[in-house]
Amino acid sequence: MESIEHTGTLFRWQGGEGGNWYFIAIDGAAGEALSATRLMRRLESGSARGFGMIKVTVRIGGSRWQTSAFPQKSGGWLLPVKAAIRRAEGLGEGDQVWVVLEF
Repeated sequence: MESIEHTGTLFRWQGGEGGNWYFIAIDGAAGEALSATRLMRRLESGSARGFGMIKVTVRIGGSRWQTSAFPQKSGGWLLPVKAAIRRAEGLGEGDQVWVVLEF
């Protein structure tokens, strides 16, 4: 299992029907590591997961959970951060967040 650390800004994306989702963009060296892992897994299995996602275990502060990171067409990845984690860690839109990803 590989582990990477990254600091990114928590941002809100509002959907067309008024829903809000919160993400951290994973770019730079951390994003490149995820992209390399996705490529290796695709070469090994011969197929890709839905939307090119990678399943990850995430740690922010004292919270740890499993989710998926999603590739962006423009490069880098999006990591969703659910409400329960934001509440537990006292996070709000615009906060700089240190994350550890295992995949």
